Amino acid sequence: MDAVLPQDLAEAHALIERLTASLAEKEAALSHRDDEIERLERILDKYIRRQYGRSSEQLPPEQMALGLEELEAGIAAAKAKAESQDATRVRRHGGKRGALPDHLPRVEIVIEPETQACPCCGGALHIIGEDKSERLDVIPAQHRVLVTRRPKYGCRLCREGVSQPPAPPHIIEAGLPTEAMLAHVLVSKYADHLPLYRQHQILERQGIRIDRMNEA
Repeated sequence: MDAVLPQDLAEAHALIERLTASLAEKEAALSHRDDEIERLERILDKYIRRQYGRSSEQLPPEQMALGLEELEAGIAAAKAKAESQDATRVRRHGGKRGALPDHLPRVEIVIEPETQACPCCGGALHIIGEDKSERLDVIPAQHRVLVTRRPKYGCRLCREGVSQPPAPPHIIEAGLPTEAMLAHVLVSKYADHLPLYRQHQILERQGIRIDRMNEA
C-alpha cells in the first residue's frame, strides 16, 4: 500500500525529522555491527599470529583450537545477524522476492486431474491455462572415495622387466583429501564462515572421522 504523504508543510517537516532519526538509528546499529565483526576478526588474527609465532608464545593446542572455534562461531553469528537485519529492512521497504536464477536446472512435475472428463456433461476437457510455481530444492552434498589403481606389469620371458605408472602427485603427501575436498573446506570456512569444528561434525554424521589435530 502506498504511503499517504502529508499535505501540510508542518506535517511534512515532522515526517522528514522522523525519517531522519530512524535512518540515523539504523546507521548507528550498522556501525556497531561492523565494529563488533572487526573486533572479533582482530582477536582471531591475534590468535593466528600467536599460533605461528615463537614456540614460547604459543598456547596449548587444545586451548588454541577451542579459542579459534569460539571466535569463528562468534564472527559467523554476527554476520548472520547482520544479514538477517538487512533482509528484514528489505522486506519492510517493500523489497520483492527475486526469481530463482535461470542457470539452475529445472525438474518439472506436472499434476494432472484425476479425470479429464467434464464433471457437468462428461465431455472431454482441454487445457485452457495453468498455474506454475517454483521452489528451491537441494541435492545434499555427497562425499565419495577416489580409488587409484596402478597395475604392475611384468615380463614372463626375462622375469626382470617390471612396468608400473608413477603415482599421481597429491597436494598433501599421503593425505586423504583431494584438491576438490580442500577447496570445499576452505570456501566453507572463509567464504561461508563455517567453522572447522562444524565441518568436522558434518563429516562425522556420514561416518567420516578425521583427526582434529590434523585440521588446517
